[in-house]
Amino acid sequence: MASNILQVLFNMTDIAVVGTFSGPEALGSVGSTATLVALFTTVMIGFASAANILTALYIGACDRKMVRKTVHTGAILCLIAGFVLLFIGEVFGRLVLEILNTKENLIDGASLYIRIYFLGMPALAIYNFGNAVLSASGDTKRPLKYLSISGLINIILNLVFVCIFKMSVAGVAFASIIAQYVSAVLILNTLFKDKADYTLSVKEFKLDKNIAVSFLSLGLPAGIQNAIFQIANLFIQAGVNSFSPVVVEGNSAASNADALVYDAMAAFYAACTSFMSQNYGAGNRKRTLKTYLVCLAYSFLTGLIMGLLLVVFSKEFLSLFTRDADVIHEGMYRLTIMGLSYCVSAFMDCTIAASRSLGKSAVPMVIVIMGSCVFRVFWMYTIFAHFQTISSIYLLYIFSWTITAVAEILYFVYIWKNKAH
Repeated sequence: MASNILQVLFNMTDIAVVGTFSGPEALGSVGSTATLVALFTTVMIGFASAANILTALYIGACDRKMVRKTVHTGAILCLIAGFVLLFIGEVFGRLVLEILNTKENLIDGASLYIRIYFLGMPALAIYNFGNAVLSASGDTKRPLKYLSISGLINIILNLVFVCIFKMSVAGVAFASIIAQYVSAVLILNTLFKDKADYTLSVKEFKLDKNIAVSFLSLGLPAGIQNAIFQIANLFIQAGVNSFSPVVVEGNSAASNADALVYDAMAAFYAACTSFMSQNYGAGNRKRTLKTYLVCLAYSFLTGLIMGLLLVVFSKEFLSLFTRDADVIHEGMYRLTIMGLSYCVSAFMDCTIAASRSLGKSAVPMVIVIMGSCVFRVFWMYTIFAHFQTISSIYLLYIFSWTITAVAEILYFVYIWKNKAH
């Protein structure tokens, strides 16, 4: 959780620095890219989660040979995925921003940010892969250490590029990718130098066909699920962009809370995946189920407590990103609704993590597509189209989470009774 929250806080410095020292327009430009950036980064995180599941599974089964095959095959696949996302982002980034109806006065800055930021995708791929492998072995301290170092570099470079060199949007983008490569180099160095089953060796870098199939069968559905999830959010962003610039900027500032809460809750989903996979690999059925229930309780309480704190201290939180009173007012409205909704998402996301730990990724993907993606698009063209209010957009989240959670829980109960033997 510390790693996730720290990463969000460092990312927030991009918004805070550019909003404070370059003005509302720069803030809006960077904020307008949030959904698009999330689209690509969550795809990579979802894809890399396969490394966590398979590594933990074979560690639990005490199968050293399969652990080594998994980490070397996974490293190759994740790096390829990073370059694919880099290419897609560079070629289609501005087009997507145009489709999202990004404001004319913001799109040039947003496009510039995207072109620079996506140069860091290969580094993001390496860090997430390394983090997944180390977490599967029970080591979350070193990824936190490396993230702390790269994050501090990010903050320093943000201030240097924006305040001293007046680079504005480009400055925070360059600071971000430099920090990403620092974290990638640090975690890669660890994976090569450690004396453990997961240690990387140049001589062993080759694709194992069976592992690759297993990796892709888990990673691709998770990545596609995250992609489609974010694509649905693009429709939401397009709806937000139909309002005044003040509403757009207020939404951009308040949406920083989303990543803060989601990533804190996601720490328990990662723990759920690692512990369930290890116990499932070891054949310990009782502890496999107990892990799910404990992680579900913790993630729900985390979302509830953090959400309530954001409601109470919404003005103070938003003041970190902007000094404009009107923007703060609009942001407070979003935080009030979302702060009371975050906890509901635990039932959906923790159950998805549990299903993946049992080797089931395709059906949870389909459920999410229908419940949280298709439903959101449907909502935007019906409920939102009818009311045309910003509240009708914000309320969409809790409704989609609830519907998806019910379906995911029913599926998990089914596979637990029929598959987990």
